[in-house]
Amino acid sequence: MGNKRRKTKQTALSLYKKIRTVLLGRTLKNDEGGKQELTKLQALAMLSSDALSSVAYGTEQIVLVLITVSSAAIWWSVPIALGVLVLLFSLVLSYRQVIKAYPQGGGAYVVSSENLGTKAGLIAGGSLLIDYMLTVAVSVTAGAEAIISVLPGLHDHKIFICNLIIILLCLMNLRGAQESAGFLMLPVYLFVVVMFLMIGVGVGKIFLGMAPYTATAAIGQAVPGVSIALLLRSFSSGSASLTGVEAISNAVPVFKNPKAKNAAATLAFMGIILGIFFAGVTFLNYWYGVVPADNVTLLSQVGLAVFGNNILYYIMQFATAAILAVAANTGFSAFPMLGFNLAKDKYMPHIYKEKGTRLGFSSGIITLAVGAALLIVLFQGDTTKLIPLYSIGVFIPFTLAQTGMVVKWCREKPKGWINKATSNIVGALISFAIIIILFVFRLADIWPFFFIMPALLFLFYQIHSHYKEVAKELRLTSRRKGIRYEGNIGVVLIGNVTVVDQSAIDYARSISEKVVALHVDTGEDIEKSEEIKRDFSERFRDIDLVIAPSPERSITEPVVKYVKRIANAAKSSHKSVTVIIPQFVPKHRWQNMLHNQTALKIRIGLADNDNIIIAETTMHLKK
Repeated sequence: MGNKRRKTKQTALSLYKKIRTVLLGRTLKNDEGGKQELTKLQALAMLSSDALSSVAYGTEQIVLVLITVSSAAIWWSVPIALGVLVLLFSLVLSYRQVIKAYPQGGGAYVVSSENLGTKAGLIAGGSLLIDYMLTVAVSVTAGAEAIISVLPGLHDHKIFICNLIIILLCLMNLRGAQESAGFLMLPVYLFVVVMFLMIGVGVGKIFLGMAPYTATAAIGQAVPGVSIALLLRSFSSGSASLTGVEAISNAVPVFKNPKAKNAAATLAFMGIILGIFFAGVTFLNYWYGVVPADNVTLLSQVGLAVFGNNILYYIMQFATAAILAVAANTGFSAFPMLGFNLAKDKYMPHIYKEKGTRLGFSSGIITLAVGAALLIVLFQGDTTKLIPLYSIGVFIPFTLAQTGMVVKWCREKPKGWINKATSNIVGALISFAIIIILFVFRLADIWPFFFIMPALLFLFYQIHSHYKEVAKELRLTSRRKGIRYEGNIGVVLIGNVTVVDQSAIDYARSISEKVVALHVDTGEDIEKSEEIKRDFSERFRDIDLVIAPSPERSITEPVVKYVKRIANAAKSSHKSVTVIIPQFVPKHRWQNMLHNQTALKIRIGLADNDNIIIAETTMHLKK
């Protein structure tokens, strides 16, 4: 029977491994880590999808603010877009410098920690952790909206679609960076080709006179109701298109050698492509006079105006939906790396440093998926409600990272440091201005940040304090003396007097100079209690039986109370106490639920005593 049980366990374990291999792939060895490093083309697909896909909603977020005054105000989207492009240029220059200065990765968290102090680093790191969850949530909801623009009948299933995409992305990333990048290359590069084609065709039609000027108002036209506050709100909303720019600087270690050079080149490519897309979409939207409509995205309307209702339009919608769905992958790439850096510095649990079967940081991937799914449910999959939180979550790290780089250049003064510092100063000032705009004009949308961020910082410090105290207590020093035990007292817990108790007492005799049997009497069955006493005295004449009364019918409390009492007495004579819990293991796993779990409760109750050892003796039942 024992062999049969072992075979059943082996079969179950084998089935689990097969399922895991099908879902995640075979377990990789440590020396296969190089196979998970990315080329520039793969990294562009894996780490830039968030930034590139943001053109699907970036222009729309600008227009949605302007349209609150009138459709004539849409012309302001053009100068606002120019401002966003200036910020993009500054950020790309800044993060290229971050990559070269910090090739080990870590981005804003590492830069801020080293140059501005621990608190600034934790604010940057905490903000990015929130932002990466929002990256996933925003990208997935925007992708679902692109699908619904073509298939309106799916509107009521939006949250289900979003969470299904998150589960698929989570599984894909658990399989490893290489496989994720391979999967992402098709939708990302299809989107890049289609967007270049749309912008090229749209601008070409304008130059050839095939696209009449139908803008809602001419550039420069005065529009009543347009205020500085409105323009600043619109600019802050459009700046959400720049989220994801920092992801490459966080993930430098995933590149093939030379890592820093390849990462910097990839960031430059991404910046150029994103700039062309954002400028092109904003200009075409203005020229064609496109106005936001319910259940149809602005980009969808621009594509329809450029291509017409033909196959190219539907390919564009498919490519947009695909890249928005996989844009969340930027978060899945960057969040685990940031979690690793925080855990390495003892501000997050050490589990975030551990690699899974595919050499990825599995805990970070799963945490991100769960957090993003919760955000989608809480905000009911509404992209517009998520965008302001998304913006504040990324512009705080932008500001801190660029300020940190200014401090670094001023302190080290390398060759050309003034030019480097200047680009960082410009980026820091613009990013800080956007934070002020968000605080002043979007407070009603970003208020959760003021509760989440302090809670996260408190958690970071508590975790760090715990690890410091544990390390301090566990450290071996020449002054620290080890505990010298001069004997052991065995306490065997007795229920009914059975074969299981016999083996427990035999074990106790082998390790202890003194053995005590402990039985808890709940007082519910006097005859049974007397029978146990009689049976025990007949079979174990040399062992003292202690009866612990329990009028409240608790088994755990009397045991814990008795054992602690004798443990404290034994401590003065340098003796340890071993509590031996007799256990039997049913033949079938489901039968475990038919028996109580007293042993676990006793373990928890005795966990705070140094000189108490808990042991279990087991007997495997055959029927």
